[in-house]
Amino acid sequence: MANFVLIHGAWGGAWSWGSIPERLMRAGHNVLCPDLPGMGDRVGEKHGGITLTDHIEDVVGLIGECSMERFVLVGHSYGGMVITGIASRLGQRIDAICYVDAFLPKDGESLWDVVGEYEHKSYIDTQKRTPGLCAPIFGEEMLEKPGISRQPLLTLTEAVDRGAAWDHIPNKSYIFASGWKPSPFPRFAEEVRNYPAWQYHDFPCTHGVMTDMPDELEAVLLGLV
Repeated sequence: MANFVLIHGAWGGAWSWGSIPERLMRAGHNVLCPDLPGMGDRVGEKHGGITLTDHIEDVVGLIGECSMERFVLVGHSYGGMVITGIASRLGQRIDAICYVDAFLPKDGESLWDVVGEYEHKSYIDTQKRTPGLCAPIFGEEMLEKPGISRQPLLTLTEAVDRGAAWDHIPNKSYIFASGWKPSPFPRFAEEVRNYPAWQYHDFPCTHGVMTDMPDELEAVLLGLV
């Protein structure tokens, strides 16, 4: 039996993992799939001062409360920033880390650093009337959908420390959703595709890997145990 920690992406919540938590539990594993502060079912906590560090430290605290001595850490999209920060603190306890079509920052990089002018303009322009809170990059109309809410700007501009603990995680995996274009993630896929320390998977689907190819995603995650 293993412990899994699943971290969702920007503008969403734990709901975005779809059937994956239940699948992992049916396979006999424990799953921690939290809503990050101000997101998902915790939208009532939202304010423009929430930072990337707040998201990281909240999950670190939950892992402690659950007494997880060892675990597999998985992040989708923006969740790649969060799991990188968690790994910098708890890397010695992580058996495997998996980036699911996710940002893979270098030490000292923010999400702002690894995206382009289009994203920068969206982040700044869409928070003008909601200071510090950005609308989804896919369009403000997405806010009409259940479970979607504004993302705190500081989570996108704060740098993350990767550190030596991240380097020593024995099993690293990257899943690239090659069916979604344009995508900000090809650069990360290229970084790890032929690197022996990484398991690389190309999924011909959209960014919603968890709903497009749940069977395949489940198989990859179970293979990390």
